Amino acid sequence: MIFAMTFRERLRWRFVGAFGKAIIWLWSKSTRMKIVGDADYLALRKAKKPVIFLVWHGKIFIVPYFFRRRGIMPLISPSRDGEIPARIMDGWGYKILRGSGSHVVKEAWLEMKKELQSGGEVIIVPDGPRGPDRKLKLGCIKLAAETGAALVPFSFSTNRKKVLKSWDRFLMFYPFSKVVAVYGKPLEIRSGLADEEMETERQRVETLMVEFDRNVDDFYAK
Repeated sequence: MIFAMTFRERLRWRFVGAFGKAIIWLWSKSTRMKIVGDADYLALRKAKKPVIFLVWHGKIFIVPYFFRRRGIMPLISPSRDGEIPARIMDGWGYKILRGSGSHVVKEAWLEMKKELQSGGEVIIVPDGPRGPDRKLKLGCIKLAAETGAALVPFSFSTNRKKVLKSWDRFLMFYPFSKVVAVYGKPLEIRSGLADEEMETERQRVETLMVEFDRNVDDFYAK
């Protein structure tokens, strides 16, 4: 259940959403943004294949602006920690879904399955909402196995980095920076996996995600 709010809190969060959306839009518009590796993803969408985007918690700064107006369903924590991204993304064409690994919400799981089985797209933060950093939780593997959706890693980097001293090493870019948004190679998870096979797949995807993210981090160092 989403946390209860007083009338004053609701007003405050509306202001946060409107102000945050304006700041993120202006901030992102000031950058020179380059998109890399989207050919395989576009082929999946042309074939009407469902997609689960995987984005580490430390790389979500770009997400609200980058994926706007595409009808994608992001899974966002129902806690106060998730209220800021939920408010910023509201009104930008997202199918916002509140739920997380630490808030077991059966309805959210069923909504994601329904969305993917109809050929839609979902965004999952597989180490969120509180980590450990870059440690992939099993939920995205199970969801892909049950729906036939492709897992698509996504990350970004910039030539002018600001890394926060937070558990997730949260990455931000300065205004007027160069930014690269990178799609990883789609990953398939077959259905009918036993528990031990599921864990093997979880480890495989985590390893590939960590390596992919490291390569994206080094994009402007090349």
